[in-house]
Amino acid sequence: MSQMSEMIRNRYMIVSRLGEGGMADVYLALDTLLNREVAIKVLRGELSEDPINLLRFQREANAASALSHPNIVEIFDVGEEGGKHYIVMEYVRGKTLKQLIAQRGALDKEEAVALMKQLCSGVSEAHKNGIIHRDIKPQNILVKDDGTVKIADFGIATAQNAIQLTQADSVLGSVHYLAPECARGESASEQSDIYSLGIVFYELLTGGLPHTGDAPMQIALKHMREEIPSVRAFNPTLPTSIENIISKSTVKNKVHRYASTKLLCDDLASCLEEKRKQESLVVFESDQQVGETIVIDHVKKAEEPEKKSNLASILMGVGMGVVAIAFTIMMILSLSTPPQPRMVAIPDIAGMTFAQAREELESVGLTLSTSVRYELTDDIDFGLIFAVRPLVSTEVEIGTSISVSISNGKYFVVEDYVGRNIDEVRKLLENRRITIRLEREPNSDEEVGTILRQDILMPNDKLDPTRQYEIRLTIASNIELVLPNLIGSDVDSARATLEDQGVVVNLVQRSTEGMSEEELESITYGVVLEMTPTQGSYYIQHEDASVTLYYY
Repeated sequence: MSQMSEMIRNRYMIVSRLGEGGMADVYLALDTLLNREVAIKVLRGELSEDPINLLRFQREANAASALSHPNIVEIFDVGEEGGKHYIVMEYVRGKTLKQLIAQRGALDKEEAVALMKQLCSGVSEAHKNGIIHRDIKPQNILVKDDGTVKIADFGIATAQNAIQLTQADSVLGSVHYLAPECARGESASEQSDIYSLGIVFYELLTGGLPHTGDAPMQIALKHMREEIPSVRAFNPTLPTSIENIISKSTVKNKVHRYASTKLLCDDLASCLEEKRKQESLVVFESDQQVGETIVIDHVKKAEEPEKKSNLASILMGVGMGVVAIAFTIMMILSLSTPPQPRMVAIPDIAGMTFAQAREELESVGLTLSTSVRYELTDDIDFGLIFAVRPLVSTEVEIGTSISVSISNGKYFVVEDYVGRNIDEVRKLLENRRITIRLEREPNSDEEVGTILRQDILMPNDKLDPTRQYEIRLTIASNIELVLPNLIGSDVDSARATLEDQGVVVNLVQRSTEGMSEEELESITYGVVLEMTPTQGSYYIQHEDASVTLYYY
């Protein structure tokens, strides 16, 4: 399959190799019948002789071809030729979700939720048709240039050098997204796919994986034993509704996960609504797996009570009477003389870190609330307190819990970039998550690269540094034009025509010395005889360029 001209079934012409997966090589090809680009997955020759691998390859073809959904890669054709088994599918221009995360890191919550809604919609369609993907991970998710998500690789469940962690019908893919029950050898289910979706959501929001390790088995054990880290520990500005979705998707006990991907889709659809941003955090009970055997100690037989003597009974009765009288006296005293509350002024903790403020408050008998509001500020450094509730110096009872707001960093303030060079502005916006949309405008008055106009993001706009933005900058560029035919035109008019378009013009008058009287009489003076570059040429006006007009 390495030759550019190789054909399959006299229809699909191989153009180039796109990559390789665990079982197959993928090629870009041209469907010569319908004149369209397609992707062709070809099972490797050494694997096609293995009935198990061949069955898995055919399972992918059967599974995906049974589905028709805008978020699932479409299958066009399946076949075998010359011992090579292949699947012809939709060619998706774009990149994998893994590549997107590697390039951009953590995505803002709006974009992450939008991608997840598409992903869930596609997986939900598969589940409705009785198909479990078994290997949901960013490497198997394609993102088109317009942002459309496409799920690929249905049914391929083995990888080269991968450790087999499950039974035959369970996922054999990446352990980073593997549900605990699959890691224990149980069959994959809808809830297994939902667990993988939760891990993908976590990765979109943090740019990293919740569990890592040196070996696949180590990572699998973490999925079975350890909780998924809080996504809000990475980004405290995320609403609890998002944290709850990840928690409910990745809870160890699958019976506590979403009952269906449809319910997960519904939750994603509303998670950014204002009413849900401050919802209570969902906490699941112990993740002891249903059906697991719990070993407990044997219950010891109760010893027979010894007979109590009459004296012991009398003494116990007297003692209980004394305790009752003492308790009654204490209650009367407490009701008649209520203690006056001790008051203390709230110290100035603005500008402190959380740890410093807690220590300061505890020194005067107050506590610091763990319910912290994180907000962007104009001039307060990340991690420092900028607001205190109740206000500093307010007299409160000892033991009162004090609430604070902590800076989540400074806003990025957009400057006025007009008149500055584009290279300078590019450096200023580096690592600011701002995409520059560049437009060029021919201009002879400004130096090439000078910014003429600024749109979308305007001066003094305040931006959240964790979000993605776009700015449109129009820069001065060289004059570009096709030279008109000026032969026979008045030389002064021709020069004016070109100069009005920003072209530098040279005039060269040809000598008539040595011409006969007859030749001189035939000359038309003051008109263009010749021009260089010639008429019809594509011309770019730069510092050293000019157009020369020749005349008598």
